[in-house]
Amino acid sequence: MPDHSWDADPTRMRDALRAAHLYYLQDLTMDAIARELHTSRSSVSRLLSFARDTGLVEIRVRPEQDDAAAIAKELRSRFGVTAHVVPVPDTVSDIERLDRVALTAARILTGFIDSNQRIGVAWGSTISAVSRFLVPKQTHDSVIIQLNGSGNLASTGVLYASELLRRFGDAYGAAVEQFPVPAFFDDPHTREAFWRERSIRRILALQSRLDVALFGVGSPISEVPSHVYHDSYLEKADYRALSEAGVVGDVATVFFRADGSTDGIVVNERATGPDFRVLRRTPRRVCVAAGRAKAPSIRGALAAGLITDLIVDEPTALALAEV
Repeated sequence: MPDHSWDADPTRMRDALRAAHLYYLQDLTMDAIARELHTSRSSVSRLLSFARDTGLVEIRVRPEQDDAAAIAKELRSRFGVTAHVVPVPDTVSDIERLDRVALTAARILTGFIDSNQRIGVAWGSTISAVSRFLVPKQTHDSVIIQLNGSGNLASTGVLYASELLRRFGDAYGAAVEQFPVPAFFDDPHTREAFWRERSIRRILALQSRLDVALFGVGSPISEVPSHVYHDSYLEKADYRALSEAGVVGDVATVFFRADGSTDGIVVNERATGPDFRVLRRTPRRVCVAAGRAKAPSIRGALAAGLITDLIVDEPTALALAEV
């Protein structure tokens, strides 16, 4: 996780910017920069790391000729999405794979976020990982909006969701709007009653006017467990109902089949995530996913028309392109 302990030190910011200019634009070695700044080589290394982590420096790689670029082009042709394929070997664990995809996603996300935006964020293992690598970018009059409730039988989920959302708010200087409802109501009629409350309708109205939506895809078979399939969110009867309905995954706790359909999935009547018709109105819909086990879930989300930008590891992207 980036160290932002120097954020408020204008001298350190100035030195980091100077070091970055000398290193990236003038091709000076770290030893030469250390002499010019009258400091040590290790201090120069820390300044350069700080410049990258805080967004003073943005490094872009132009991989037009590599395999990842070819796969991204195929995914765009097949699914009509902008794919960002992260080179990750098959030999790493899904946990390391997730961290590497999350780090890349956090860097890419910086380019999508701007002032005066409404940014919807769905909680989950993947987006939690992304939140740990966010690059600070100061915006004005932007707001982070929680897309789905997080309470379950064991916890209100408030601490988990609020910490995740706070990281986004802190990184972008944005206000945060929490959604203080359970992930699933016990009774669909209870949800209907809640949705009539003015305080809840205010959040639902914000969700319906998003500029950017950020989410992962849930999968019951991923090595890195999707939160919704664990931690007391669902009961055995729910799992049976999902299996009988042919469910392959979820986005923001709303379940779907391989063809992207949601009709007749009874658990969705109690879910608190946004209706897919609402989500599809968002101009930029960013899905982050890692691990081949997520491929069926990603295909379903693509079939549902939920994704405009897909950030995914190379083996999983290849599995998508080959089908």
